[in-house]
Amino acid sequence: MSDTTTLGDRLKLLRHERSMTRGELADRSGVNTDVIEKLEHGRRQTARVTWLMRLAGALRTELSGLLGGARHEDGAVRDAVTAPESTPGMDPDDAGEDPDLGELRHAVDGAWRAYWSGDLPRVATRLPGLIGETRLAYHGLGTRAASPLADAHHLAARLLSSLGETDLAALAAQEAIQAAESGDDPLRWTALHGSYCSALLHQNLIRLCEDHAVRIAEDTEPPLGAAELRRLTVWGNLILTAMAAAGTTTRAGAVSDYVGLARSAAGRFDREHLDYHVRFGPSEVAMHATHAYTLLREPGLALQAAGTVRREDLPRAMYGRHLLDVAQAQAQLMDLRAAESTLQEAESLSRRSFCDHGPAYALVGELVEEMAHVSPDLRRMAREVALEG
Repeated sequence: MSDTTTLGDRLKLLRHERSMTRGELADRSGVNTDVIEKLEHGRRQTARVTWLMRLAGALRTELSGLLGGARHEDGAVRDAVTAPESTPGMDPDDAGEDPDLGELRHAVDGAWRAYWSGDLPRVATRLPGLIGETRLAYHGLGTRAASPLADAHHLAARLLSSLGETDLAALAAQEAIQAAESGDDPLRWTALHGSYCSALLHQNLIRLCEDHAVRIAEDTEPPLGAAELRRLTVWGNLILTAMAAAGTTTRAGAVSDYVGLARSAAGRFDREHLDYHVRFGPSEVAMHATHAYTLLREPGLALQAAGTVRREDLPRAMYGRHLLDVAQAQAQLMDLRAAESTLQEAESLSRRSFCDHGPAYALVGELVEEMAHVSPDLRRMAREVALEG
């Protein structure tokens, strides 16, 4: 199926391939026949994400098969965040029909799973429609829809940070916090402040990031020995964000204090936890400590911390980014061949983040400059990060 065809063309072709009438597809998907007919005839160009997911399920295909795998437009995510009055994927005829809240939560969670797997194009494709539909749900259902609205904007903040849109990431995080304030779960509100602080860090507002993270952490600090683990996850994530800020400003004493606090909290965990779409656990703490010690140019401590990271605890792309810190520490110790080998592993795990990641650019350049013999693999990596033509 050509990626140049419209959604309606793909829908019609898939329906014919399954030998289904519009009525049969409507019965199996729960999507109104009128919507299907308008899509196929080009009288509407899109539909709610939850409806598209139903249609894809009824047609026994992935949502990407229905959408055609076309390249996403980052601008659509930006527009969805900056235009609160817009409802991407909606049609005037949809007015008055509230989304199914359970179905919408499931769709938002699915987009988060794609994010943690490193599939950013899939996230960017789905997210504008999800933001629009969660807004519609909130307008129709009120505070019952606060959590999916907050989670959709939270995901937008994470995605926009990954795309280098730091100002918009902070705006999306603020909108997520505002949505959570109207809900009935204060832990979600606290977790979102951690992501807001991360956005501040990416804006290079380092002390503001650290001060805000510490203030929220102090206001919500649980008893480490007795708190439920999800409270420790949210609180610990704030401490890790403050640690990253302290590492950026090369304040060794502060980093040491944050590492101690985070390790004390993580001692309650036997595995990583993901609560409110933030992560915390022993490997997460060790990964952040590796990063902070690398920034402090303490390669021995960095590699010691990295030695306690369990690869299976981290998403593939996240572990790939962690290996960039490991390679940096190895380079600081002048173990250049080990650094090159680690870079190759990082590239194999997360090619996109390797090519887009500033530290990879700097580190490959350093190795090319320092090594007497540049291997073919290192020369290829240099081309990948645009150091060589």
